Amino acid sequence: MSENSSGRGTIVAALILSAAFIAGSIVIADALDRTTEQIEIAGTALADLPLAAGPRPANRPSRPARPDPSQEYKVAIGKAPVRGDDKASITIVEWSDFQCPFCNRAEPTLAKIKEEYGDKVRFAFKHLPLTIHSKAPGAHAATEAARGQGKFWEMHDMIFENQRDLDPATFERYAAELGLDVDQFKRDVASAEVKDRIAQDMKEAQKLGVSGTPAFFVNGRFLSGAQPFENFKRLIDSELKKKS
Repeated sequence: MSENSSGRGTIVAALILSAAFIAGSIVIADALDRTTEQIEIAGTALADLPLAAGPRPANRPSRPARPDPSQEYKVAIGKAPVRGDDKASITIVEWSDFQCPFCNRAEPTLAKIKEEYGDKVRFAFKHLPLTIHSKAPGAHAATEAARGQGKFWEMHDMIFENQRDLDPATFERYAAELGLDVDQFKRDVASAEVKDRIAQDMKEAQKLGVSGTPAFFVNGRFLSGAQPFENFKRLIDSELKKKS
């Protein structure tokens, strides 16, 4: 075999190995995504199971009962960012986690609700970064920091559109693209005020018994998870009928 043929063979072998490595990486990444979703499904299911009979350990705090979908809860909007008409007949309050794949899945459904009902519905966002999502707190802080400069929903949408990239440097790039003062943005991300704002939403969720995301209250009626549009529609139409 000539030296040229040997060189070409080496290059071809290297290309084949590189292609195999890339393909394997894609398969592994996809499998990890599916595994993460399955873990979250299992965690939600376990949270909904009744506790076994017997005395509760003295050092184990009681967990509020999960919200009852048949009940109507008083859920204050408070300082939550709102998208929609203040005079809307329907208010949907969502507790969300920017790293949660199910929260991302719910976004097209919320967009469809907006398209279907227009100014009849408004949306309020509340923070609930779950402990299993290590990158979520930074994403939530980024939206609050952007909110300080009037761009909460723009940052919210950009983060969900690129959910796999939750790096702080990415959030700073988004801030620049949105025309924000990036230095101020970085200070706000690390501020105690932003951390406290997020913590308040988390405490409110705990009081209501909300432990998973996404969690919705439609005029106070609880709806859990990335539900199909039809389930939202049923609740919304029922509430609109009450007001007619």
